[in-house]
Amino acid sequence: MSDAAEGSVGIVAAQRVVIDTPLLLDCGRSLSRHELMIETYGTLNAERSNAVLICHALSGDHHAAGFHEAADRKPGWWDNCIGPGKPIDTNRFFVVALNNLGGCRGSTGPSTVDPQSGKPYGPDFPLLTVRDWVRSQAMLADRLGIARWAAVVGGSLGGMQVMQWAIDLPERIANAIVIAAAPQLSAQNIAFNEIARQAILSDPEFHGGHFYDHGVVPSRGLMLARMIGHITYLSDAAMRAKFGNELKVAVPSFNFDIEFEVESYLRYQGQAFVDRFDANTYLLMTKALDYFDPARDFGDRLELAFARTRARFLVVAFSSDWRFSPARSREIVKALVDAGRDVSYAVVDSQLGHDDFLMPIPQYHAVLRNYLLRVSDEVGATIGVPA
Repeated sequence: MSDAAEGSVGIVAAQRVVIDTPLLLDCGRSLSRHELMIETYGTLNAERSNAVLICHALSGDHHAAGFHEAADRKPGWWDNCIGPGKPIDTNRFFVVALNNLGGCRGSTGPSTVDPQSGKPYGPDFPLLTVRDWVRSQAMLADRLGIARWAAVVGGSLGGMQVMQWAIDLPERIANAIVIAAAPQLSAQNIAFNEIARQAILSDPEFHGGHFYDHGVVPSRGLMLARMIGHITYLSDAAMRAKFGNELKVAVPSFNFDIEFEVESYLRYQGQAFVDRFDANTYLLMTKALDYFDPARDFGDRLELAFARTRARFLVVAFSSDWRFSPARSREIVKALVDAGRDVSYAVVDSQLGHDDFLMPIPQYHAVLRNYLLRVSDEVGATIGVPA
């Protein structure tokens, strides 16, 4: 186990939760049943009042903290933030992380078998919205016996789920922590997503989404989609500091092989993504991002959407994030203020870009820790019965 094990939740095991209640989706279709993969950390108190839900971003999953086995070199994707004594303190909170419906890490999604056909759903899996995810997560909460979350926390696409929770189920969330998010995507962001989708859709091995039947993976398209996306997660300053325009060799080779350090990095990131992610899920997740716009149902007035909420809000932005810039977070804050909601706001000085919401930045961790200490004081001690 790596040095990151210090302060870690340790060895954890995923759990499969079967939800037999039919789920009606925004697209008009329904799922008679679905499964969600989850991990839990910490202890649920006797009052069942100290539960925190972690909503993941586009490529995240349920493995947010700890290790699956002692030999693991890397912990869960938010291990620096979740654990004993960490900002999301598992000595105080019972933390639930899930792989969303439509994911590819064990939850029901395009790569899982359709019980009616006996084959993977593939492109026949319904397109989803953030609102659909919140409905599914509420069903999960019911299964866990959690009537109200002490907090729902998420970054990027996860932050959009947090906002939707507060709007759709105001009585079931006490605190909404929205990190590096936006009230809806800009045209530029939708354009980036569309280019990434076209890279996948145009791959000859995509086969209209039925690539499972052909025993292939649209690796070139998925790799290119990830490379495009990854560029948007990093700031220009971070890329310049890390790579500059350095050649990997002493002189140019005058060909189209890898010559620059940044080319090598992007191809590595792209290939690593192919090895762990499903192309149909990537298409689905990016469309859910595009569709998110809670103000649409309220005459395009975000403050009217937030007028339904009852939670206290913490909104966090990062100075170097140009994909979901601080200006987008200020739109959220302004709408909350106009709606008369209780909101705290922090802009964290950062260097990396959008991915800073995953980093152990001291100022960022201090903001989360101090806010959640207040939440912990309100829900009381965590000693109680396990979930």
